Order: sequence, then C-alpha cells, then structure tokens
Amino acid sequence: MTAFLKMHGLGNDFVVFDARKTAIMLDPRLARAVADRRLGIGCDQVIVIETAHDGGDAGMRILNADGSEAEACGNAARCVARLLMEEKDAVETRIETATGLLHCVDAAQGCVTVDMGVPRLDWKSIPLAREVDTEGFRLNLGKHNYLASAVSVGNPHCVLFVNDAEHEPVGELGAQIEHHALFPQRTNVEFVTVRSPERLRMRVWERGAGITQACGTGACAAAVAAHRRGLTGRNVEVVLDGGVLAIDWRESDGHLLMTGPSSLSFSGDVDLAAFERSA
Repeated sequence: MTAFLKMHGLGNDFVVFDARKTAIMLDPRLARAVADRRLGIGCDQVIVIETAHDGGDAGMRILNADGSEAEACGNAARCVARLLMEEKDAVETRIETATGLLHCVDAAQGCVTVDMGVPRLDWKSIPLAREVDTEGFRLNLGKHNYLASAVSVGNPHCVLFVNDAEHEPVGELGAQIEHHALFPQRTNVEFVTVRSPERLRMRVWERGAGITQACGTGACAAAVAAHRRGLTGRNVEVVLDGGVLAIDWRESDGHLLMTGPSSLSFSGDVDLAAFERSA
C-alpha cells in the first residue's frame, strides 16, 4: 500500500504522493487511473514530492488528470510548501519544479506566498505557433471573437477578457482553445472580467484537467495580462470559483508573488498495483 494525501488550494484538488524515501513510478496511464473521480481517488492533478537535486528542499512533479505532465502549478506549490514547512517547523521553503526553484513563505492564517518567478511574454517562449502581439490579439472561434493575451507562468496561458465571466461557455470554448493551432503545447484558458483596478473575476479551463475551481498560474497570467493592457494595477485580487488569490507583480524585479490558502482534506493508503492492473 502507498500513502497519499488529498489536498486542495481553493478547490483545485490534488492527490499527493511522497516519493522521497520510496520511489513511486507514475506513468500517464497510472496517473489517469488515480485521478479518475469515479474509479480512482479523484483529483485535478497528481503530485509527486521528490528528492531535491538542485538546491531546493524537495522536488515537485505534476501530472494532470489526463496523464500529461505540467510544468507548473501554483495551488499545488502552496500545498507542498505547507507540508514541507510543517515538516521542518520552518517559515519558508524552496521547491524544485520543471520551470525552476520556487521560493515559498508562510503568509499566516493558513496562507502561503509563492514566488512564481518572472512571466514570459515573448511569443516564442510561451510558446505560440506564430508571432502575435501577446499583449492583445484577436482570437476568432466561429461566432465568438475575443480579445486575448498570451502569457507563460512556466506553463502557457491564453487570457480572454470578457464582459461577464460568470456566463461564458468555459467548458465548450476552453476545450476548443486548449487545442487551438496557435498553441503547440496546448494551453490553459482564463475567462476574465475586470471588476475594478484592484479586482478580477476569473473562471478557468486547465490544460489536461478541464474546468477547475481555481488555477494559481492562471490567476498570475490574468493579473499580468490585465496590467499590461492598463486595466489594473500591479496588485490585484483574483476571484475564482473556489475563492480569492492575491497577486503582486512586483515592479522591482518583475517577479510574480501569489498568496492563498492550502488545505488538507484527508489522508489514506492506496494499492497502486491494483490501479495498474485496471488502468
């Protein structure tokens, strides 16, 4: 049997395995089986905590519900940071990810602040299939025509500015845009309404997971896109289906600081061999 934790950040939920002492081999098929909400444990992403190799306190591997590997996940970073800080009775920790080292600090009242690094804004580094002005371009989807921005926060994002995010067809259009030819590595999709210069409303379609309650990197991307277009300041609250994240796009060095809660739902043990046989 293999121990796991079920955690979430604002409803964006994870099955977390600790592979620092005993190796856990998770391939895409097994990750899909674990993430399945009817036949598995159920989650948006499967997270594996690994031994650090490059100056961090631990590494973090992220597999989406469809088995694909993700480069970054802000909500998962807060959850893993909380575990690592509690483990060492510390107020900060560093997590190694595919996109670099994340510095995380205790922000009190159950919250964690994660330095998500500097967003990538060049079309080649997001990446996009062709050159566009990533600050703002038109994305035509049949009868729908959106003002969009493209940002990478370690993973690609397409941010759409809309009149009312509450009533956008996130499921239909999110799936379509995720696989749009403009995004060779697929993309996360954020539907964003500007409520004030300090507040955004966002709903999200996550690459490889579908509609989720929250997306930390997506909130960062929305904040960057909104500020670049002169719609907000550099500090905003992003209201997601699962709650609120605070995003600060720091002027001094261009780093994105994301602050929000992390929660433990329950712990358990699972027979991964049984999942392998049924997957």
